[in-house]
Amino acid sequence: MGTVTTLALFEAKVHIRNRWVLVFALVFGCTAVAIAAFGLVTAGVAGFQGFARTTASLLNLALYVIPLVSLMMGTMSFAGEKHASELLFVQPIAREHIVWGKLLGLWLAIAMATGFGFGVAGMIIAVRMGGAGVTRYVLFVGLASLLALAFLALGILVAIAGGRKPRAFGYALFLWFFFVLFYDLLAIGLTFLLPEPIANRFVFLSLFGNPVDLVRVSGFMMLDSPAIFGAAGVMLVKFFGGEGRAHAAVLVGTILWGILPAWLAQRLLRRQDI
Repeated sequence: MGTVTTLALFEAKVHIRNRWVLVFALVFGCTAVAIAAFGLVTAGVAGFQGFARTTASLLNLALYVIPLVSLMMGTMSFAGEKHASELLFVQPIAREHIVWGKLLGLWLAIAMATGFGFGVAGMIIAVRMGGAGVTRYVLFVGLASLLALAFLALGILVAIAGGRKPRAFGYALFLWFFFVLFYDLLAIGLTFLLPEPIANRFVFLSLFGNPVDLVRVSGFMMLDSPAIFGAAGVMLVKFFGGEGRAHAAVLVGTILWGILPAWLAQRLLRRQDI
């Protein structure tokens, strides 16, 4: 753990100094403030909106942006400059330690950037509108961080599996398109081909095949609206016997999406001749 921690802290320090992480934090912070300030304009009302409406609006934004940024950062960590990778791999460090150290360091950098951006925006909203709904806002930031962990692990996996830089980034973009845009269409299409009892179970189980869907349904449950996600959200709550257990299952599923791809990546890296 000492080696993994050292690598993680070094990786986090390098990326925190990177201007793109700062831009990432500023974009999320400014977006949150803008949504809070202008979210009621369409209803003909001028003024700030509270944490509840702001969180609901930010959830959809996070489901698109965070997977893309995380995939790119995870892929770049192993498919970046060749001489930097060679310098790291000649050190007396186990390859699995490199994978876990880089993953944790990247996650720490993104979590700090996300927390800083949303934290500053949250303080502005609290000053203007009070603290009602702030707990859900904080939980949303935590969900966004878990989503980043899952796609960082996927980015590392495709970087190691892809080998060459263009191919690795091509795989990463395909994963973003598949999980964010295509997966739900595929799941819905398959339900029409299955008998009704099997289709209902398939819709429920399909949630755990996509970290984006897990975070989305958890976010809706957090906003007391699991039915917005449709049959899958309702069945999730019904199957686990309450929203508390459903939340726990979703969190475990999302964390596993951050662990299993990294485990596969370190096994694959161990077999490669670098």
